[in-house]
Formats: sequence, structure tokens, C-alpha cells
Amino acid sequence: MTKAQESNEKRRTLMLESSPYRAIPVIAAPMIISMLVDSVYNMTDALFVSSMGEIAVAAVGINDALLAYMRAIAMCFATGAVSVLSRMLGAERYREADETASSTLIASIVILSALSAVCLLFITPIATLLGATESVRPYSVEYGRIILMAAPFIAGEVVTSFLLRSEGNTAMSMIGTCAGCVVNIALDPVFIMPWGLGWGIAGAAVATAIGRVVSFTILIMPFIRKKTMLKLSIRKFSFRWAIYRDVIKMGIPGTLRDALMTGSWVVMNNVAGGFGDYALAAITVAKKTINLVASAIMGFGQGYLPIAGFCWGANKFKRVRETFRACTVIGWGCAIVLGALLTIFSRDLAMLFAHDGETETVRIAVLIIVSQSLTLIPHVWGIVINGLCQASGHPVMSTFVGLSRNFICLIPVIYLMAGLFGVEGLALSQAAANILSLAICIPIVIRILKECRTKEMEEAAVNE
Repeated sequence: MTKAQESNEKRRTLMLESSPYRAIPVIAAPMIISMLVDSVYNMTDALFVSSMGEIAVAAVGINDALLAYMRAIAMCFATGAVSVLSRMLGAERYREADETASSTLIASIVILSALSAVCLLFITPIATLLGATESVRPYSVEYGRIILMAAPFIAGEVVTSFLLRSEGNTAMSMIGTCAGCVVNIALDPVFIMPWGLGWGIAGAAVATAIGRVVSFTILIMPFIRKKTMLKLSIRKFSFRWAIYRDVIKMGIPGTLRDALMTGSWVVMNNVAGGFGDYALAAITVAKKTINLVASAIMGFGQGYLPIAGFCWGANKFKRVRETFRACTVIGWGCAIVLGALLTIFSRDLAMLFAHDGETETVRIAVLIIVSQSLTLIPHVWGIVINGLCQASGHPVMSTFVGLSRNFICLIPVIYLMAGLFGVEGLALSQAAANILSLAICIPIVIRILKECRTKEMEEAAVNE
């Protein structure tokens, strides 16, 4: 047995047989680290740009939505592939997995590149639609043009990262993602600050684009060097609809979820713009800060998905339930600890972006950070439940769970609370939506766990 085969077998054993309290941290830790580093780099962009004032910070926030839409399209292929591939690999259907992985990667790069080319023609109205006010719009357009030109590498980075995760190779996924982020962080001051190249907000966009190129280059290397379970090749690319049907069926719920969640940010940006640029900047500051914890939670959920998918594909339904229970315990404990830390240091974190001392931007940002920190348990549980839905092949349920917090509950709450309580109500709207989302998540998780028990009993009866 070669070293690569031995490594692959160890990952398979880890996901199918090791204690959930060992397997989950091992698989999820690299994802958490990579998501945290990604969050830090996003915060770094805003920190350096904040020297240009609240308007520049608001422009970065507007383009976060643009980048999120681009990633959502790539995630259609990426998350769909993880759901399909983890079950294929669990069932040892390797040839089908290779064809699916190769076709998914190539199609994602081509489609996102084509869509971004069209968006370049309409970048100014797109910036306005995303919530840019008249004063913020020029900065948003300048940043957005550069980000759109990086589309092929954004798609490639997202999909190759998830392909590695589908086979449990989360460490390599972490290395590739983190490397691009570190390059981005290193280049930010050089490109943005007056003592460097002095490109301002365009410098932040160029640094981001270069970071994506570096990440994709590193992430594709294990496939080129044949160090993975999955074997990528242009020759394995296929136009067969059956391949894309399964991937898209599982990926569309995630894409729809991400797109509509980003739509909620756009709604919040537009409502905030009505109160003034300070409110728009406050939302950006709070979002960048909260993402330090939210990204870790997202990485935790992404680490759970391949484990649950492997177990489902291998008909180990009892282990699916056990890993879900372990994820819930670990996730809730982390939510309590991290939420407490964010609450304690909320003002200090918000002040990092303030060059004029205590301002309305800081006050509103702190209110957002604290309120969301106190409602992290529904957030983390929703992520874990969504991973269970995807791993078990329930795209409709996955969609409802994903949309529950950041769309179905959030948009009505934004308008209601902003209308009743002004900018403070807007600041508290996400926390309120976190709590309300439990009404959707709880019935869904009960149904899937019941299905697990039923399949578990059927499997036991067959084996007797």
C-alpha cells in the first residue's frame, strides 16, 4: 500500500469508526482555522481602508455582498459536490466520483467567469442595487471591477477546497485557503497605505484577487500530484446531465440559501443607508467582527458534513445520530464561550475601525455585536442541522434550515424593528431572527433523526 493509499484509508477509518468526539475536532479543526484566517483577512481589509474614513469602510461592506454572490454561485457546485462525493466515496464508487469532481470544477470556473463578465458591464447599477449610497458608490465600483475579474480563481479556490473536504482532507484545504489569506493580509498595507503604493480601496481589491490566485494554485496541487482519493482530469469532464443533476440538486439549496442570505444583507444595507453612512459603516464593522466567531461556527459545520455524508453513504445510520449529538454538545459549548468573549471585548473590537474616537458608528456596531453574541446557540445549531440535511440528501429541508435565520425570519424583522425602533431596532434584528429560526429548525431535525432510527432498524434487520 502506498503512502497516499494509507493516508486515504486512515481518513476513511477516522470518519467511519473513530469516536465522534475525536473525529469531529480532527476533521473540523482545519476548517475552523481556515475560516478564521479568512475572517481575519476580511477584517484586515476593512482596518486598513478605515484610514480613508467611514465611506470607504461602507464601500468594503457593499462589496462583501458582491463577493458573497460570486461565492454563492461557486458554492452551488462545491457544496453539491461534497454531498454527492462524500456518499460516493463512502460507498467506494470511485470512478463516478472522479468524473463528478472533474466536471464540477471545470463547469464552475466557466459559468462564474461568464456571469462575472456580464456583471462588469453593469457594475455601477449593481453597486447601487447592493445598497451603495451616492457618496459610497464610486469606491464600490472601483473595488467591484477588480473582484469580478478574479472570478475564475474564486470559483477554482472554492470548489477545489470543497473537493478536498469531501474526502476528509481538510488539512490540505486549510493550508490552501490560509496561504491565500496570509498573502492577502501581507499585501494589504503595501497596496493600500500612502507609504506603500497608495492605491487605496483598489489596492484592497488587488490584494484580495492575488490571494485567491495563490489559494487556487496551492489547492489544485494535491490533485495534480495524485495525492488524493479523487483524481481530477480534463479527460474526465463530461456533459452528461446526470452528473450535474445530482450536484445541482444538492447544491442549489445552499446557493439559494447563500444568495438569499446575501439578499438580506443588501436589504439591511439599504435600510441602514436611510439612516446615514454611519449606520452602513456600523453594519460593516459589526459584520467583520462577528465573522471572527461566525466563521469558526461555519467551519465547524463544514467539518461535520463529510463525516455525516460518509456515514450515511456507508449505511452507518447510528453513527450519523451519534456524530450529530456530539456536534451539538461541542457547538453549544463553543457558542457560550465565544459569545461571552465577543460581548466582553465588543467595544474594543469596534474601536479598531474608529479613527475619531467614540462615534455613532461604534455605538451601533457594539449593539449589533453584543446582541448577536447572546444568541449564538441558535446560530451554531442551525449550521449543524443544515450539515445533517445536506449529508442525508434532503435538499428542501436544507434550504429551509439555511434560510430560516438569514432570510425567512430576518427580512420581516428588519422592516418591523427598524420601523418601530429606528436604527437601534435595525441593530437588534439579526439577534431576533436567530431566536425565531428555532421554530423552523427543530421540527426538521426531529424528522431526520427519526429517519435515521428507521434506517438503522432496517439495516439491523437485514444483517440478522
